[in-house]
Amino acid sequence: MHNFDVLIIGSGLAGQVAALRLAGHCRVVLVSKRGLEDSASGWAQGGIAAVLDGHDSIEAHIQDTLVAGAWLNDEKATRFVVENGRRAIEWLIAQGVPFTQDASGYHLTREGGHSNRRVIHVADATGAAVQETLTRQVRAAPNIKVLENHIAIDLITGAKLGTGEKRCFGAHVLDNRSGDVITIAATNTLIATGGAGKVYLYTTNPDTSTGDGVAMAWRAGCRVANMEFIQFHPTCLYHPQAKSFLISEAVRGEGGVLRLPDGTRFMPRHDERAELAPRDIVARAIDFEMKKRGLDCVYLDITHKGEEFIRAHFPNIHARCLELGIDIASEPIPVVPAAHYTCGGIISDLRGRTDVKGLYAAGEASCTGLHGANRLASNSLLECLVFAEAAVNDILGRKTSVSPRLPQWDESRVTNADEEVVISHNWDELRRFMWDYVGIVRTTKRLKRAQNRIRLLKWEIEEFYANFRVSHDLIELRNLVVTADLIIRCAMRRKESRGLHFSRDYPATLPQAKSTILRGRRKRR
Repeated sequence: MHNFDVLIIGSGLAGQVAALRLAGHCRVVLVSKRGLEDSASGWAQGGIAAVLDGHDSIEAHIQDTLVAGAWLNDEKATRFVVENGRRAIEWLIAQGVPFTQDASGYHLTREGGHSNRRVIHVADATGAAVQETLTRQVRAAPNIKVLENHIAIDLITGAKLGTGEKRCFGAHVLDNRSGDVITIAATNTLIATGGAGKVYLYTTNPDTSTGDGVAMAWRAGCRVANMEFIQFHPTCLYHPQAKSFLISEAVRGEGGVLRLPDGTRFMPRHDERAELAPRDIVARAIDFEMKKRGLDCVYLDITHKGEEFIRAHFPNIHARCLELGIDIASEPIPVVPAAHYTCGGIISDLRGRTDVKGLYAAGEASCTGLHGANRLASNSLLECLVFAEAAVNDILGRKTSVSPRLPQWDESRVTNADEEVVISHNWDELRRFMWDYVGIVRTTKRLKRAQNRIRLLKWEIEEFYANFRVSHDLIELRNLVVTADLIIRCAMRRKESRGLHFSRDYPATLPQAKSTILRGRRKRR
């Protein structure tokens, strides 16, 4: 058994920020299921939204967030994040993040749903630059034990120990290289595992986004909320060799327009804000035009800005598209919507605390109330920064306690899998029916079809999990099916269209905005 003061599961922005802020005070172990750099945070292109300009205001940022979130946001959480935005950015600058500058200082761009330029960025690869800066420091910190290529199987709680105490004591973790399962005991555990984009057939997310944290917390007895609100990014590159390459929101923010194959601009017909409307509106508009006309994709055109401008503002997008034979300075970019962000998740408070003592959540895995029914562009990395710090402050402000002796992983009653193909087939089936039945536009009939299929898949996967040795793919599949089930259950409960959840059977928006909250039953197993 390995003992630490704090166990952090997930190595994206929230996990790394928490680890660095804790390192000077306690012993930390950071678990990453692939490499430290492999996270959705590192894929973020646009930037981080914060009030950094004298022409902007806290109230304007809050208002933009509430409008985008269809008024489902928690106003206290929204104010908490926005008011701490500048300080969070200043911390990143102090760590050495090389934000893009111009003659007047740091360059701020504008994205859909924002009333002002407030998105600070590093060209068009902000997440990668932030992640690289912090990763170097994490690797060098003496008090941070890094476990790469390790995936958490499940949290160890009082229910599993037979004490009945609603507390987290650590986790069982699989070493992907050796196949060994290790036991990590920790006074406090932070879930920072990111979202669940891989539950869908098409996504902008990396392979790490399999809903691990949400599924583990649900099994541990945490409440989960608003999982029906899956943000589909309007503009994912449509190309057979680049199925998950995102074309940043900032391309539209800097003047890019959406066109049909014949060159016709269509967004003004759908919303007066045109290309600068919030993501849910733009994604539905593209989905509508594609289905109406039988199109494989639409086109994002920024050629009118000129090659010099495009190379300066979008060097990585320009280079990647060029590798694929698309010169975005002279031709429009083929794009389609794709699953991008999970707005719901583990319910957590302003200190990052969940329903289970000693268990915290930060980043995309959490549901703080900031995003409501639709995340405002570039608020995600900001949320990671603010709530990672909030969780750290709460952890450091509490008295430490000694963890009980934890049981080792028991493999005495399982065997090696004899049908590994079941995993890949179930994975494909799950992602395909989620895309078909629980996508951008939903109906009760489609949701019921998905619900029927998920019941059978859950039974098959749990039986497989109970009888065979765990593997990385099996753990992810088990978490994906739980997360998919939570998405479907939340979607079935919402009898309206709001934000990212659009139902043809319930097209109206109810007068009062209410969260969809699911309460699970703790299981000892």
